[in-house]
Amino acid sequence: MKTISGNIIDIHRREIYAGTLFFSQGRINKIEKNNKSYSHYILPGLIDSHVHIESSMLVPSSFSRLVVPRGTIGVVTDPHEIGNVLGVKGVEYMIDDSKKTPLKCFFGAPSCVPATSLDSSGSIIDHEDVEFLLDKKEILFLSEMMNFVGVINGDKEVLRKINGAKKRKLPVDGHAPGLRGEGLRKYVSAGISTDHECFSLEEALEKIEMGMKIQIREGSAARNFEALFSLFESHPESLMLCTDDSHPDELIHEGHIDKLVKLGINKGVDIFNLLRAASLNPVMHYNLPVGLLREGDNADFIVIDHPDKFNILQTYIDGQKVFDSDRGLLFDKQSVEIVNHFVSRLVSENDFSIDVPEGASKLKVIRCFDGELVTDAFSKEIEGKEHLESDTDNDILKIVVVDRYQNKPVAVGFIKGFGLKNGAIASSVAHDSHNVVAVGVEDRHIASAVNMVMEAKGGLSVSSDEYEEILPLPVGGIMSDKDGEEVAESYARIDKVAKKLGTQLKSPFMTLSFMSLLVIPKMKLGDKGLFDGENFEFISLFE
Repeated sequence: MKTISGNIIDIHRREIYAGTLFFSQGRINKIEKNNKSYSHYILPGLIDSHVHIESSMLVPSSFSRLVVPRGTIGVVTDPHEIGNVLGVKGVEYMIDDSKKTPLKCFFGAPSCVPATSLDSSGSIIDHEDVEFLLDKKEILFLSEMMNFVGVINGDKEVLRKINGAKKRKLPVDGHAPGLRGEGLRKYVSAGISTDHECFSLEEALEKIEMGMKIQIREGSAARNFEALFSLFESHPESLMLCTDDSHPDELIHEGHIDKLVKLGINKGVDIFNLLRAASLNPVMHYNLPVGLLREGDNADFIVIDHPDKFNILQTYIDGQKVFDSDRGLLFDKQSVEIVNHFVSRLVSENDFSIDVPEGASKLKVIRCFDGELVTDAFSKEIEGKEHLESDTDNDILKIVVVDRYQNKPVAVGFIKGFGLKNGAIASSVAHDSHNVVAVGVEDRHIASAVNMVMEAKGGLSVSSDEYEEILPLPVGGIMSDKDGEEVAESYARIDKVAKKLGTQLKSPFMTLSFMSLLVIPKMKLGDKGLFDGENFEFISLFE
């Protein structure tokens, strides 16, 4: 029998008391109160209610080594990204690798691979594949249903996937940025139970009123805590915390779910409401086999210095201490198997040449925003021009998407918001199909950046007259086989180089990775061309 004593934070009774936990064989046998004085606190471990592990550019076993020290004992994860590259085999790869780590990884069956039929991905996961995955013991839910248009319009393939989860009594995750009114009602009525894409308080309140759980997100690209934190006071029972997408350097230096808890503490949010969203609510919603600090529960808990500071001292999973602030991680690094689906082909600057068609007077331009996945769009006068190049004076740069799975013409558009003054950046982390996306000033540097990624069969790259740098991502073209600290160091270096080229974006590569995600409005560039995300159709670059 093992024991640990401290100030116990009981989120069920909303009280804090001195006591001792008795646990053995991974379970809590008894909790006894006492009258002793302690300087540390024991509480349930933290749960990320929605995360794409692949976006950390790490496989699950490496990802765990960055988040366990942050008090995370479990993640509800959607292997959607590797699914777009390798299909069902990619999902199985993530499950197998996760078993090498004590971190509890709870997987969903990707519902939108590809996100739409308008994208060219590396694989397809149809309703029969979803049924196959839902029967696996490791699959606990249907992952985010991004095709909300298909749900609203009763698309048969979409509804088959949703019904597959419903007949097994498994939750269905949502993804519906900006969806309101009658469309939202139809979406929720289909069985969608969560949403992590709320950008405004009004949107979140409407979704809560219709019965949805809101996952408050604070990742590397999208940060919605500031807009939504007042919900902790009004609707604590309807909230969960998530990161969605986080780069490794931020996981190391800023934190994981503990980061969101600290944001709430700094805002004066009730600690019990915060911890409910960080543990109780996701465990109950997804029916997770995770302990919540009760007798008979799995011995999953963390030790912190004080609720006002929330620094992690120890992490326990199934009764095993897996992190100690004095000793570090207490489980070994594992080897990483490399799998991929990448057809390399070199491009030239001629592939990005844009001639103005006769009669065209305006150019449609994407406008991106720091910390947002949604974009805007506007038209720029081009009358009298015959050929188009990047315009650094007005921050209108060329953006390209190159299919990594087959040889076909490059899609070219223009975007405002990146702020590069010279050079180019490129990435094969490009949601959701993970083709190669690049933005830059000079065509020759765009070509160079793309070709570096092609030759490495995946990665992030920077090209300019002064810099040539790449972070290779050989696992699916989206993850590294290196450990988290090494990837974080490489990412920080390439991020710094990109910022030397003039961009003011906090996470330029993360922002770039969403510029080809067609299911998030308003306008994006896919491998087949410019896409109107509000009307769900491809459109001409010119007017």
